[in-house]
Amino acid sequence: MNRICILSVEDEPEVRQAITRDLEGFSKLFRIEVAEDVEDAKEVIESIDGDGDQVGVILCDHRLPGTTGVEFLIELESEENHSGIRKVLVTGQADQQDTIRAINTGGLDHYVAKPWQAEVLQGIVKDQLTEFILAKDLDPIPFLSMLDDPRLLERVARGSRID
Repeated sequence: MNRICILSVEDEPEVRQAITRDLEGFSKLFRIEVAEDVEDAKEVIESIDGDGDQVGVILCDHRLPGTTGVEFLIELESEENHSGIRKVLVTGQADQQDTIRAINTGGLDHYVAKPWQAEVLQGIVKDQLTEFILAKDLDPIPFLSMLDDPRLLERVARGSRID
């Protein structure tokens, strides 16, 4: 089975490390990648795609050097092969207009304000990964121990497609 990836796009090393630390428990089943900016994120996504894996969730800061996180999420949403990625804006600096644009044009699925609590971030990632698996109609059984098992079990009971 190809792996599903969680990608964090964050320019501040301490914040990148905190996100990686908070998501470490997901690494048993999911590939975790980081990027410093949008250009780096595009290279990481290309590498993930090249490995036959797929990005399931992107956690993206808004204030990044060069292209903003919101602009990146909008760009991803317009790419057919990446439009199903679950998008989470993790920022303390996006204004209301940026957030509205991210929701309306970038397919934003969730917003997390900095600083966050580890349990809250983990819960959001768990929920977004569950949504990704259900939307992609992936076999939910391998993920029951880590994700939203009632929703995944409901899919199993209804007879999900098994890859």
